[in-house]
Amino acid sequence: MLVDSHCHLDFPDYRQDLDEVVIRARNAGVGCILNVSTKISTFEHVLAIAEKYEDVYCTVGIHPHKVKGESPISVAQLINLAIHPKVVGFGETGLDYYHTRSQHNDQKQSFRVHITAARQAGLPVIIHSRDADDDMASILKEEMSLGPFTGLLHCFSSGYSLAALAVRLGLFVSFSGNITFRNAGALGEIVRRLPLHSLLIETDAPFLAPVPRRGQRNEPALVVHTAARVSALKETTMAEVSWVTTHNFLNLFTKIDRIPIIP
Repeated sequence: MLVDSHCHLDFPDYRQDLDEVVIRARNAGVGCILNVSTKISTFEHVLAIAEKYEDVYCTVGIHPHKVKGESPISVAQLINLAIHPKVVGFGETGLDYYHTRSQHNDQKQSFRVHITAARQAGLPVIIHSRDADDDMASILKEEMSLGPFTGLLHCFSSGYSLAALAVRLGLFVSFSGNITFRNAGALGEIVRRLPLHSLLIETDAPFLAPVPRRGQRNEPALVVHTAARVSALKETTMAEVSWVTTHNFLNLFTKIDRIPIIP
């Protein structure tokens, strides 16, 4: 059994066939799907999808790209939205300096609000980090010194030093279909070096469809290809990767007390 720990089923890409997408995931052995929020303004739709399907949960938060267009949110507001039993974490939040869609200082402020909510609510925070390793490392160390919180670096594409820091701080590191790409040698080496008990797998669907479906729309069923690549890189079995990453997911997202669908 597998878990897709990060996707975006609320995106328009799935408007016509969402039921079929969820069924294909179940048939592929995916027992739980986490639908990750990117905007508070669309959170109701994110939550509605989680309410519709027994095996879909969700988060609440603002993606760093969306900080500029969204109204600022407080810690109390985030925590209030996370009371719903299907809301199991905060984010995605973080830093993205590859694009300039939101000012860096605004991203940092929003990121810290999400971390504070995670700390106070005892729920994990899903962290997006791109081309911001130094600032990300500084904020993670500073915020952890203020009080522990749980979370993960999702769709990891940064350097080994940031991944190793995250693991030392007790965070998880999640990999998506990009580790199957031909040019993913550096990421593959990071997967090899990190302990399996610190890893999660995801699709980040509809983005980053893995080989052999690269260039097409991604969906949760295809997380099996990422799991297979992790298995090859760690020189272990698919059964072990499935078992360990699923238990890692449940140990992190503690509001989910069981996998709803057992394929």
